[in-house]
Amino acid sequence: MAIFKGAGVAIVTPMKENLDVNYEKLEEIINYQITNGTDCIVIAGTTGEGSTLTMEEHAAVIRAAVEFTKHRVPVVAGTGSNCTKTAIQLSKEAEEAGVDGLLVVTPYYNKATQNGLISHYSQIAQAVKTPIIMYNVPGRTGCNMLPETTAYLFEHEENIVGLKEATGNVAQASKTMYLTDGKLDLYSGEDGLVVPLLSIGGIGVISVWSNVAPQKVHDMVASYLAGDTKKAMKLQREALPLVDALFSEVNPIPVKKAMNLMGMNVGSLRSPLCEMGEENAKKLAEVMKAYGIKLA
Repeated sequence: MAIFKGAGVAIVTPMKENLDVNYEKLEEIINYQITNGTDCIVIAGTTGEGSTLTMEEHAAVIRAAVEFTKHRVPVVAGTGSNCTKTAIQLSKEAEEAGVDGLLVVTPYYNKATQNGLISHYSQIAQAVKTPIIMYNVPGRTGCNMLPETTAYLFEHEENIVGLKEATGNVAQASKTMYLTDGKLDLYSGEDGLVVPLLSIGGIGVISVWSNVAPQKVHDMVASYLAGDTKKAMKLQREALPLVDALFSEVNPIPVKKAMNLMGMNVGSLRSPLCEMGEENAKKLAEVMKAYGIKLA
């Protein structure tokens, strides 16, 4: 039984002027997402600036997301770390908070070997009972989890159920699905490659784009899963200029800018992230308007 099928939003963490977490705003945007078709709330991941939340904030943000979601859709918490012990602690705290799943990124900076990745994920999986989605994003971590490693972990750890695939390499994703007999829950981690990954057996996306157009992302995945591939492909193609703009600078810089342009007032970013460059921000606003998003 998959944690979710469809469109999961990699939700931002809204901040106040002093850069404390804005919990009132978080509740507001979670309600906005659910009202507009989002199938899962993914909290405290890359887009949620999980890497600059303190351990205490990380736990508090996850508890708040569970509370605000009120079981209307599943909640998946980002609990990865480059330290296995820390990842276990974060995962246990998220499990205690009542999340439906854990999103665990490959260790960054350490450049773990494939055997190191097997050890890392196995230790986490054996420390909790909550289902785990592994997250492979070598462009950010400097570490690529190979299909054979993914398949080994899927086969040997009962609660490792899925993969957020963000290598940009559809051939690698295809091999992963081949080695897992199509049984792995595959989620696109690339907003520009959702339909291609659905075509090889994917069941959804964990999306940045969903922050600004949740209904469109939901409809794209739902259409594909219902057999309307033409509609899904059309929605994927139409969004490509917006998706490009949302990744014109490192995520989540552009998406927070986009939400602020929409009047959502999610605040600024914690250092070392900084505000979006003026030229890119101007292009982002133009693309948003062309896509049909109303600006404040």
